[in-house]
Amino acid sequence: MSIIADEKTRVIILGGVAGVNAAKRMGEFCHLVQKPFYVDAFVYPPDAGKTADIPVGSQIIPVPIYKTLEEATKNHPEANTALIYIGPNRAAQAALECMDNPNIKSISMITEGVPEKDAKLLIKKARETGKYLNGPSAIGIMSAGHCRLGVIGGEYNNLILSKLYRPGSFGVLTKSGGLSNEIMWIISQFADGITTAVGIGGDAYPVSDFTTYLEMFEKDRDTKAVVLVGEMGGNLEEAAAEWYGAKPRRIKLIGIVAGFCQEALPKGMKFGHAGAKEGAHGEGSARSKVNILRKAGAVVPETFGALGPAIKKVYEDLQAVGQAAKVEDVHPSELPQLPKKVEESLKAGEIMVEPLFKSTIADDRGDEPLYCGYPASELINEGYGIPHVIGLLWNKKLITKQEAETIKRVLMLSADHGPAVSGAFGTILAACAGIGMPQAVAAGMIMIGPRFGGAVTDAAIYFDYGLRNFPNDIAGFLAHMKKEVGPVPGIGHRVKSLKNPDKRVQELIRFVREQKMSLPHLEYALKVEAVTTTKKDNLILNVDGCMGCILLDLGFPPESLNGFFVLARTMGLIGHWIDQKRNNGRLIRVFNYLINYAVTPKRKVPPLSK
Repeated sequence: MSIIADEKTRVIILGGVAGVNAAKRMGEFCHLVQKPFYVDAFVYPPDAGKTADIPVGSQIIPVPIYKTLEEATKNHPEANTALIYIGPNRAAQAALECMDNPNIKSISMITEGVPEKDAKLLIKKARETGKYLNGPSAIGIMSAGHCRLGVIGGEYNNLILSKLYRPGSFGVLTKSGGLSNEIMWIISQFADGITTAVGIGGDAYPVSDFTTYLEMFEKDRDTKAVVLVGEMGGNLEEAAAEWYGAKPRRIKLIGIVAGFCQEALPKGMKFGHAGAKEGAHGEGSARSKVNILRKAGAVVPETFGALGPAIKKVYEDLQAVGQAAKVEDVHPSELPQLPKKVEESLKAGEIMVEPLFKSTIADDRGDEPLYCGYPASELINEGYGIPHVIGLLWNKKLITKQEAETIKRVLMLSADHGPAVSGAFGTILAACAGIGMPQAVAAGMIMIGPRFGGAVTDAAIYFDYGLRNFPNDIAGFLAHMKKEVGPVPGIGHRVKSLKNPDKRVQELIRFVREQKMSLPHLEYALKVEAVTTTKKDNLILNVDGCMGCILLDLGFPPESLNGFFVLARTMGLIGHWIDQKRNNGRLIRVFNYLINYAVTPKRKVPPLSK
């Protein structure tokens, strides 16, 4: 059997990150003892409506999060226990709500630093309601083989080493959370393990006390002895001794009290726990507590190091009278092990996982991103710029200074083309409708296609086709395009012409020619322009075609070329969004005179036929 926490315990955890961490530790315990997970819900208003994913063995269990305890217990009426992982300024109010809730029978308050006035209020409320409130500053409750409340017991291997996967014969009561784990381990080594361990917390005014739990252990027939770990300060140990010595008890009591070092230090000095402080006249000292426990009939070893042998002696005495049987333990390797994460198994060489996809340009597994093997910070410190990063990520090539300067000009010259083009207008329209920057810019980006910006890639593809198949036959290339494709991508402009040339195109051509670069695609496109402009002076090589040919000549693959327009134009679209926000742009509605309403005139609606 066990006290407080057993197989009927169903838990609601009040709190956020710390509460989720506790639930994960409780999930580990469930995996160890191969029993269903018993945390039903969380109460954490900031995340209400979501779920917390708790690993239990190889399963991930979604646990709902609610705004209030009332809502949680309404949806999970079987819940009977609450764990409080809330800040000290709000923990008392949470505990009061738990005690007022008819579903909740026991509460464990892990919160540290609860004000003493709040603790006193909770003591009074617990007496009025008759409910069990363990804490504040309690590490939790462990019922071996049955239930774990909180993180008591430590990490998974310690649960196994302390044999907490099955019940033993000893109860444990401590003020110290860390010592509770130590005592459970000692009992597992010198005896058969524990039934239930309760860490009540070390505050000056704990809501629960040793005597209450000793009464429970006395009634639990499976608990044969109790190890009580006290410390200087307060009178809980004295009260426990008075209870134990009042009449013959079924359970054996083993007591140990920390704090003898204080005898060499000034009176009234506080040690760690808020309650670990000797009174002005020596009341509550470790020595006085030890003497009182011994007088009451408890077994009290001389030192902490002698605790293990004392436990062993009591266990052997219990065995001698048939109250405790020798337990044959399984080897740890036969117990359930925590499933390894994929990363751990891969590192150990235990499994091979088929990759979901392959990346050949970037690696972020180290201290910083690597672009085709080059650390990002080193590229910066060596004077490389954004065009070089584009070369690495788009073409897996560390480009030359000339090529980088060309890309810089491409980006600068195509960053924006005013507010009237479709992409910019889409972004402006969205900005004036109050849409956020990412969505508004995306609205403009959606416009990029074969008629707006998208001709960069197509121009490169078809000029490359012409260069390979009609190198000296421009007329043949144009005839082929007219028959098989249509207008040549990259040729033609609505506004620019031979008389009104596109300065962007002129600047790009001037620069790359000055660099004495090999430009076969650009030169071929200019030959095509020379022919098309004889038919119509606006059939010039436009900026899309010029960009496509130059970038293809730099070695970039055709499928990457629209990316230059997307990257460049993003700067302009962001600028238009900021501009409208700065100017408090209002919702746009197209004026009627800009629309040709080619619709049927108003007419009478005929009766609906049967």
